[in-house]
Amino acid sequence: MKNISPSYVEPKILKQWLHDGNELALLDVREHGQYGEEHLFYVVSVPYSRLEIEVKRLVPRKTVRMVLIGDDDGHISLKAIKRLTALGYTNMYVLKGGMPSWKSEGYEVFAGVNLPSKAFGELAEHAFDTPRISAQELNKKIKNKENLIVLDGRPFSEFKKMSIPTAMCCPNGELPLRIDDIVTDPETTIVINCAGRTRSIIGAQTLINLGIRNEVLALENGTQGWYLEDLKLEHGQTQRHPLNIKHDALEHRQRRARELAEKHNVKFVNRSTVQQWQNDEQRSVFICDVRTPEEYAQGSVQGAQLCPGGQLVQATDQYVGIKGARLVLVDSEGVRAPAMASWLAMLGWDVAVWEKAFETTDAKPTTPQEQHAEDIKQATGVQTLQISVQEMPALLREGAVLIDLRPSMQYRKSHIKSAIWSIRPKLVELSSKFQTQTVILIAEDRELAQIAAIDIKELGADKIFINTQEEKNWSMAALEIETTPQNPRDDKCIDYLFFVHDRHDGNKAAARQYLAWEINLLAQIDDQERAAFRLPH
Repeated sequence: MKNISPSYVEPKILKQWLHDGNELALLDVREHGQYGEEHLFYVVSVPYSRLEIEVKRLVPRKTVRMVLIGDDDGHISLKAIKRLTALGYTNMYVLKGGMPSWKSEGYEVFAGVNLPSKAFGELAEHAFDTPRISAQELNKKIKNKENLIVLDGRPFSEFKKMSIPTAMCCPNGELPLRIDDIVTDPETTIVINCAGRTRSIIGAQTLINLGIRNEVLALENGTQGWYLEDLKLEHGQTQRHPLNIKHDALEHRQRRARELAEKHNVKFVNRSTVQQWQNDEQRSVFICDVRTPEEYAQGSVQGAQLCPGGQLVQATDQYVGIKGARLVLVDSEGVRAPAMASWLAMLGWDVAVWEKAFETTDAKPTTPQEQHAEDIKQATGVQTLQISVQEMPALLREGAVLIDLRPSMQYRKSHIKSAIWSIRPKLVELSSKFQTQTVILIAEDRELAQIAAIDIKELGADKIFINTQEEKNWSMAALEIETTPQNPRDDKCIDYLFFVHDRHDGNKAAARQYLAWEINLLAQIDDQERAAFRLPH
């Protein structure tokens, strides 16, 4: 493809665009470690190393106004423009001067992830005066065997890593549907926790907003607060809410969830309206299935992506890449979607609930892999070959170049001795090694290696092979393995967010830093960012 001359947008104009009410896909194409250290408030992380894999899901409308933020010299932004043009995107701009120019205009930059949702959680706690309980107070109640239950509002995968003693996993999105089955005594105190603050606050306030009669409290600072008080966390626990739904006990739950949604001006729509919105070429629509992963795996509404309700509120930018888009929430029983829609409305989204979506539409299993696979295949146009570990030694003896594309921290722990660690935006630094050479790519998944192969082919490689087998297979091929704790160097690990990265691994200073960062978000956001939320006064 010929070189493309991008259009640039000045920081002052971009700031206006962020608040003009029109749709905007603001994408940070730097790698996760770079993005997490400093970025704009509304930006969505779409690393260049995963660009073609993620962009269609996050930005489905290809004519939407899009602004890219890349590295300081613009190298990655231009590469991303080139790849996105190949995918059919047409209305793209690059922030002129990148992050340095944004900061030079006096605009704020933020560390961390999921900024709008995190800041919203802090504002929600103040707006609702959400009641809370300290770790020491809760520990005392647990030891005294008081009438209480601890519900962990995180996904089951997070819950299993560490949890409060006696806790049960019930993700925030499931609370409106499951709470009546879990807690049958109105005198039972309900404590909601997460790892930090946001989901504790939102989970507790969800039950309060629904009118639950029990006393409901948010655990202050979650599992991190618990650990900082020198209290012992549990690991590997599996207690979770029942997965079945009692359809004969839904009427009251449906009514209170709908009343909550209507209180926040959430629209309830039918199939005809949704189809009309989907046919509108001037607006973007995201169909969000807020049920559990287990339910989604059995089939969903055509075109819906899995967005467990609590996570959709906690990390909206991981599911929706277009500011100002329409969100349409679906569930199977009319409880979870309305309750979560109330929060998304307060977050400032144009959100609706698709009533009886599963009664009026043929449920069809969908996966992100199925949705992207054909696009990626068309976009790459680069032929690669699969290779087994048993076949690799012969090619390596003939001079093949071995590139390890796995996360940098995994490479440090263990890698084939002759392998060079790299990541897609840094492959150009190895261009001299690729000239007319055979290249073998080690990767966790084939899609990631396939899109990296586009760059490698452009840099002159002759043949490109891909291996995605697990590490345990390396020894079967008599490949020498080594560990390099300091290689790659920290400054080269642009895929890894060092920002309080070990807050769950015994580092109290990192945990304190994270909590301070979260609480301080309110001091960082400006009046326009604060005004975009629709919380009660």
